[in-house]
Amino acid sequence: MKRNYSRRKFIRRTLGAGLVIAGADLVLTQTSCSRSANKYDPKGLPTTVLGKTGVVIPRLAIGLGSRFLTIKTLDEAIEMCNYALDNGLYYWDTAHTYVNNETKAISEERLGHIVKERRKEIFLSTKIAARDTEGAKAQIELSLKRLQTDHLDMMKIHAVESPEDVKEICKTGGVLDLFSTMKEQGVTRFIGFSGHGNVQALKMMIDTGRFDSMLFAMNHWDGPIDNRQGILIPAAKERGMGVMLMKSVRAKETIPGINIAELVRFALSLDGPDGVAVGMDSRRVVDSNLNILRNFKPMNADEKSNYATLLKPFFRHENLPWMQMGYHDGYWS
Repeated sequence: MKRNYSRRKFIRRTLGAGLVIAGADLVLTQTSCSRSANKYDPKGLPTTVLGKTGVVIPRLAIGLGSRFLTIKTLDEAIEMCNYALDNGLYYWDTAHTYVNNETKAISEERLGHIVKERRKEIFLSTKIAARDTEGAKAQIELSLKRLQTDHLDMMKIHAVESPEDVKEICKTGGVLDLFSTMKEQGVTRFIGFSGHGNVQALKMMIDTGRFDSMLFAMNHWDGPIDNRQGILIPAAKERGMGVMLMKSVRAKETIPGINIAELVRFALSLDGPDGVAVGMDSRRVVDSNLNILRNFKPMNADEKSNYATLLKPFFRHENLPWMQMGYHDGYWS
């Protein structure tokens, strides 16, 4: 006779066991894993479908890493996130390793204060950095505890670096197998990965055919060096994957006087990506991004080409810290 387990007890059992989990003994509800009509409220913001997940998302996701962790107080951080959610920004992207080493603020812990009250309203994504299964299980368990939830909507393998990294991730009994098990057992609805620079490594991840989405660093439009966008976006789309961009506004720190709103508009105008994850650190920045979305008009080909030329000096690889081996996104503890 099959036994019923509470989801919390199930998670403890799953994460505490090996990869061969007693699935035959478990009766799970399918609520968190099923694809259905949009259950979130974009409050009138422009939306798209995140690839084969079937989930309708606003075209901007809130990046909750290093910028978010500069918010000085927990109350201010909570106020910003609630405000964003109240205005339709419900795709939240964080990571287990987003920790400010100076203030000791932890992104997932900050979000947990809201998630525990408003879980059903949020498409919740976090990233796991460990490359060994025991370390990954420990991070997943702690992330769920910090976020005060018993399941994720998207769980990503964090910061894929090299072909050697991919081989470690994808080996039999490795982290990818663990992620697949977590998806099968309802700990996460979908799985994905993030990466910054190495085209070969990210293409290898796509070619496994086992992921629902990819988050990767924006290059300038049809850029000449490795052409990450031209290679990776079509490959991911052919697999039905959702595609999200990041690092869209980093050029503001390199090119004096550049218009930040136009950086976001440029990223949203690129062909292929479903949306853009943008770091936000105040209600003022949330309002700015809401205004961009509500009034969005895509750049035409000439505008994109001209903007790519403007960004070219920034996107030379020696100017990009995340193109260097060993780069860690956000604050890693």
